[in-house]
Amino acid sequence: MPEPPEAPTTLIVLATYNELQNLPELTEAIFQHAPDVHVLVVDDNSPDGTGRWCDERATQDSRFHVFHRPRKLGLGTATVAGMRYALEHGYAYAVVMDADFSHHPRYLPDLRRGMDREPPAAAVDVMIGSRYLPGGGIEGWPRRRRWMSRAVNRYARWWLGLRASDISGAFRCYRVSALRQLDLDAVRAHGYAFEEEILWRLQRRGARFGETPIVFVDRQRGQSKVNLYEAWSACWSIFVLGLQGRFSRTAASPEQAGQAS
Repeated sequence: MPEPPEAPTTLIVLATYNELQNLPELTEAIFQHAPDVHVLVVDDNSPDGTGRWCDERATQDSRFHVFHRPRKLGLGTATVAGMRYALEHGYAYAVVMDADFSHHPRYLPDLRRGMDREPPAAAVDVMIGSRYLPGGGIEGWPRRRRWMSRAVNRYARWWLGLRASDISGAFRCYRVSALRQLDLDAVRAHGYAFEEEILWRLQRRGARFGETPIVFVDRQRGQSKVNLYEAWSACWSIFVLGLQGRFSRTAASPEQAGQAS
């Protein structure tokens, strides 16, 4: 992976595959709303030239970094690669967000402020951008897709015992010291079930979650990576993860997590 200069506290992780239509504008918006962050793009050899644009940007801006992967390897593994980068280079926080403007950078200050609540005992390890809190929402999805999203979210919350209103959304700020407690090699989900699995593993290690409302807006440019196979694969991965948790309940029972209000 590329070596950054002296790191600030926060790394923004963007997993990309064919996001050239969105990434230049998104990068500018990120630095507009959070000028003191670094950005890491994890690109899966995008045929549209995303990787080449990232290389050019990285030569012009010391805050911008890119990690190239040889082929499309999945959202989960891309996010883990970004988390490892944050661990290896001394960042305090890793913010993960979509690269298609579904997660608007204007929410970045809210995510970061939520990590440093007072008193210190109220601080959280993961701040989640929630579509399902008052003030949050989803724009641009048909009614059927909204219903499916809520149904999967409720199923996963119940089956995995996760205490947050939105456990399938990807817009989050992680405390890197909490990620250090995990065995990232043990993460099984390569696709969209990664979002639930990483929270499940963190909760079992005693992590505390907080939430702030966001409005998710469906992509306006480029092609969505979600399809029926990905959705069913995520549901199956969540089911298997829940079974694993039930079989290991005795060993995991001392690890209790709290939901910050």
